Amino acid sequence: MNTVGSQPIVPFLDLKKRNMYYKDELLNAMTRVTESGWYIQGKEVEAFQQEFANYIGVGFCVGVGNGLDALRLIIRSYIKLGKLSKGDEVIVPHNTFIATVLAISEEGLKPILASPYLENYNLDTSKLRRYLSPKTKAIMPVHLYGQICFDNRLKAFADRYNLLIIEDAAQSAGASLPYKKSGNLGHAAATSFYPGKNLGALGDGGAVLTNDEQLAKMVRALANYGSSSKYIHEWKGLNSRLDELQAAVLRVKLKYLDKENNHRRIIAECYNRKINNPYVVTPCPHKYPSAHVWHLYVIRTPYRQALQQHLNKYGIQTLIHYPTPIYKQGAYPELANQHCSITDKLHQEVLSLPIGPSLTAIEVNRVIEAINSFQ
Repeated sequence: MNTVGSQPIVPFLDLKKRNMYYKDELLNAMTRVTESGWYIQGKEVEAFQQEFANYIGVGFCVGVGNGLDALRLIIRSYIKLGKLSKGDEVIVPHNTFIATVLAISEEGLKPILASPYLENYNLDTSKLRRYLSPKTKAIMPVHLYGQICFDNRLKAFADRYNLLIIEDAAQSAGASLPYKKSGNLGHAAATSFYPGKNLGALGDGGAVLTNDEQLAKMVRALANYGSSSKYIHEWKGLNSRLDELQAAVLRVKLKYLDKENNHRRIIAECYNRKINNPYVVTPCPHKYPSAHVWHLYVIRTPYRQALQQHLNKYGIQTLIHYPTPIYKQGAYPELANQHCSITDKLHQEVLSLPIGPSLTAIEVNRVIEAINSFQ
């Protein structure tokens, strides 16, 4: 056990401990796959796709290699189906992970970075009109840190200007408004099963979610070398398929997703109620508690480096999501003029605290006490 002085370290996310809860079920699932002799596009993937589609409430789920591929395949499929064209513009929040923007640019479309709310870090839906142009064809809301980014203004804006809504739901598995879950709010959604996600595999993986049968068929074909039948390739595609082992693992973990998300909500509520430090701003929760699954619990402070060092002395592990805005990344010099003062502030101040299904009440209280002692 790692310690600081006489106290054990509070890990940011203990994946080993988390996965040990299901050790026997995971081993049984992997043994089932191993003994089947079928490892790609078999019964486990088929079953998981149906189970996850049922859970989200959509007609179709297509398992793919990772979350980035899921976004790329949605865009590429819409291009093949004539609903998007090279050079079209997509409105996307400034303060997302780079994968969201990579998917847009890699498929020949132009990302238009839009301002977030300072209070909840999600896309500011009151300012969408300022980013609209004749080339705008889609909007890509990101359910950042696990909180749903969707409201009547966003839907009315998309409906008025006939825009596709492509959800980046990589961090929000299980988040729900009173009427629909994340992943079933727009025309299509991409999610990720990266191991650290709320619904995480033991490797990489992702999925496309939609109620559009034509889109689902195209995604499935493009993810399989552009082929809808063996050795017949109608389109230039990718090799991006969720494998049998990961699907079997995800089938086990899907059963516990709601329980684990509820545990995250309890921790977040405790943080929100008990963190009391004038130098720390806690995140603003959604008016519907179910709309946030707290993939990350992200505070803000103008003294981030000092606070992070202070917490480290107490054995509290923290991370920064994300330190550098996309328009300041070397990969995107063409976006350097799309700066935003709110985004700059967020990237300079955000700090992610430990949260996860294996975090104990004792560990949560240690985090709170350490933050409250910072001065």
